[in-house]
This record gives sequence, structure tokens and C-alpha cells, in this order.
Amino acid sequence: MSVSLSNTCLPLRTDSVPQKPLVLNGVVRFHLQRSSHVSSYRFGFNSNPFFRTHTPRFSKCSPQRVSDKRRETQVTTEQEEEEEVVEFQRLFSNLNRSTLKRESGSLSSAIFLVAGTTVGAGILAIPAVTQESGFLASAVACILCWAFMVVTGLLVAEVNVNTMSELGSGGVSLVSMAKRTLGSFGVQVASWSYILIHYTLLVAYIARSSGILTNFLGIPIWESATLFSLVLGGICFFGSQRFIGATNGVLVFGLIASFAALVTVASGDLHWEALLKANFEAVPMSIPIIALSFVYQNVVPVLCTDLEGDLPKVRTAIVLGTAIPLGLFLVWNAVILGSFPDTGVSAERMIDPLQQLRSTSVTVGPFVEAFSLIAIATSYIGFVLGLTDFFSDLLKLQTRQNKPFLYLLTLVPPLVLSLLDPEIFFKALDFAGTYGVLVLFGILPAAMSWSDRYVVSSSTATQLVPGGKVTLSLVMGAAGYVIVSEIIENFSKYLSVS
Repeated sequence: MSVSLSNTCLPLRTDSVPQKPLVLNGVVRFHLQRSSHVSSYRFGFNSNPFFRTHTPRFSKCSPQRVSDKRRETQVTTEQEEEEEVVEFQRLFSNLNRSTLKRESGSLSSAIFLVAGTTVGAGILAIPAVTQESGFLASAVACILCWAFMVVTGLLVAEVNVNTMSELGSGGVSLVSMAKRTLGSFGVQVASWSYILIHYTLLVAYIARSSGILTNFLGIPIWESATLFSLVLGGICFFGSQRFIGATNGVLVFGLIASFAALVTVASGDLHWEALLKANFEAVPMSIPIIALSFVYQNVVPVLCTDLEGDLPKVRTAIVLGTAIPLGLFLVWNAVILGSFPDTGVSAERMIDPLQQLRSTSVTVGPFVEAFSLIAIATSYIGFVLGLTDFFSDLLKLQTRQNKPFLYLLTLVPPLVLSLLDPEIFFKALDFAGTYGVLVLFGILPAAMSWSDRYVVSSSTATQLVPGGKVTLSLVMGAAGYVIVSEIIENFSKYLSVS
């Protein structure tokens, strides 16, 4: 059928296309209106780096003379527009400003980053705080703490992606997440807790690594601490994202290799019957350090940005990246506690079995030193990257122009504090685990998710953790219970001494 056309043109409606993407059920959903006559859309990626919807204007030329019935049908059809959903797994594209090419983070690098950040100085302290409870009871505690920390990490990820989607910018830190969901009070809690735990753990890492380097190189403590901070801090400062990921991957492989060698050498005198010991009453005193050993949530915002908000990849990186350390922790604890079954220690008189193992065997000593140093190095890199990004967001500083200042603010204070008290390792870990980790990465993620789901975003919020309000209440209740119990115990000890 042919019709004659004139120059009369009717513009199509384009104002119904939403300007902001919605993130629902792990995908980015753009709601588009499709007309039955003309439908066209395209998405452009730019350095924002979020999607921007470019909707070109179309004109539809109609016959000047049409029947009333056909005109009525046409108007009705144009008004009856149906909604179409276009789904994307990732939220935006990481573009190299120089080459204008997409540089997406790889899943393997993300897994190594999580695993490397998790395996730090905490693994060295686990046998010392689990001797009284025994391997069987401490294994149950490790698995429960792992599950708890996986849940809180996923909560951080879901709030981070929702915040990036709403603000339209990548690289969102805990400060922006807390401000959006909990207001100024949440910002204060997140800021001080974040700075407390990062400075405390960096102090512990430098103190322990400087002792190892001093024994190996025969140089003073202050030189060892400065050398460790300069080398690893320099890698973070000068290295690109790809170089840091490759370095972290090499360190994780070295960590696994040294761990395997250490376990092989040390397991020769293993007392298998000692692994059946279970004193569940002594488990609570080990929870802060065990929970501290699974800290990785500080790199989750970096992870979400590197993986372009791809929630399935983020979930996989968190679960697999923490499952590797869980296996290492269980095997490590079994070997150390099985080698020294009759220490007869109590919580008041803690002895480091790792030092005992190193002193009783000339062969095991070098493996202990290598494993300890690599474990600290992998975690140190993750914490330095997380803290610099945090300061950049907190102080509203551009990372490129203020990079030297940000790294000085991150590296120098922990170095100075570690030199003031080289024996601060266990005290710093226990303090950070109780009052830093369980607040920052226990109560706060659940509180932000609660506000994000039921106050700020309502049904449009991405949810990675099922269970609704029950799960969030259990997370906050468990963390609060441990904190209150630790405060009461410490206060009781203070009263008995005085």
C-alpha cells in the first residue's frame, strides 16, 4: 500500500526516558519507553564513568490527509507505550584517559586482592589466642567468624554500588556511604573507626615486620621499619593498578608456597590427639583477633570500582577471596596447636607458640620468618591503598594532585608509633579487633544497609544478602554482644588489679 507524504512532521516523545539508572537484583536496569512505530536508543560510555543515555530526537512524517479512523488509531497507538528493560551486569566502564580504552579489573586480581588483604598479621596471632580453647572449638569459631565477615563484606558492597549509582561517580568510600545512609553521625562513626583500625593495624604490621627484618639483616629496628614502609609504600605510590595487582598476586603465591613448606616441615611432630581439644568457654576471648584476621572490607569499595560495579563478580571475589584464608587459618592453627599440645597457658599468661616453634627448630625458623613477612606485606598493601582512598574522599582531595600528601598522611604516623613501642603487636591487634573491626565492619555495614533498604532507597536498593531485617539485626546484635562482653571483662580485670 502506498501513501503520499507531505512535509508535516510530528515529533516523538522523548521526555519519558529516565536520566538515572536503577540497580535492581544485581543488574543495572534502564527503563525505556518503546513506541510501536519508532523505537531507537543507544548507550555511550565516557570518562564519567557512568552510563549516560543519549536519546536522539526522531521525527515521524505522517500523511497530511488520512482518514479520521486511521488518525485516531495512530494517536492511540502512540500513547500506548510499553516499558522495556535493558539489563547490564556492570554499572560503568573504567577508561584509560590516555588511550581511551576500557581497562576493567580482572576477577582473579580481585580475588588475590581480597585474599592478600585478609591474610595478614592476624594469622600470626591466631594460635596464641586459641591455645586455651583448643583446635576443635577454635575451628568452629573461625568458620562462624568467616561467615559473619563475608556477610558484612557483601553488605558493604551493596551499599557501595547503590551509592555509586545514586551519586553518579565511582570510587565511593565509606564516608560517602555513611553520609548518604546514616547522615553526619554515621560519618563521624565511620571516619574515626576507620582511622583507628587502619592506623592500629599498620602499627602492628610495621612492628612485627621490623623485628623480622632486624633478625635477618642485622640492622637497627628503626632502619628495618623505615625500609619496610618505604619499599611497600613505594609500590603503592608509584605502581599502576595492574602492577599492584600483579605484585599482590606474586605475594599471594609466595605466601601459599611458604605456608605449604612451613606446614610440611612443622607437621612432622604433630600430635593428632591434641586436635580434639575443645574448650568452648574460652572461645569468646579469641573472637576479636579471629574477626580481625578476616578483615578485608576496607578494599571492597576499591573492588567495586575495579570490577565496574559487576555484582556477580564482586560476590565471587569476596566469597572465594576469603575462603582461601579460611583454609589457611584452619590448617595453620592445627599445625601450631598440634605441635605444642601441653602448653598449659591461660588467657592471663599468653605465650606465642609461633615463637616457640621458631626457637625449637633451626630448620623451621626461616620458613616461619618468610611466611610471616609475606603475610604482613600482602595485608599492608591493601590497608595502605584503602586508607589513602579514604583520606582522599574524607578531605575532598584529588588523588592525582595530592598523592604525596595522602601517602605521607598514611605511612608516617604508623611508622612513628611503631618505633615508640616495638612490642605493641598483640596489644594493637586485640584493641583493633574489639573496638575497630566489630564497629566499622560489623555494626556499621548492617546499619547502613538497613537505612539503604528501608529508608533511603526502599525497594530499588540492590540486595546481596538475603534475610531482610532479621539478618541485619543478627549481625548488629552479634557484634554488639562481643563489644559489650569485652568491655565488661576488661573493666572487671581493672577492678581486680586496683
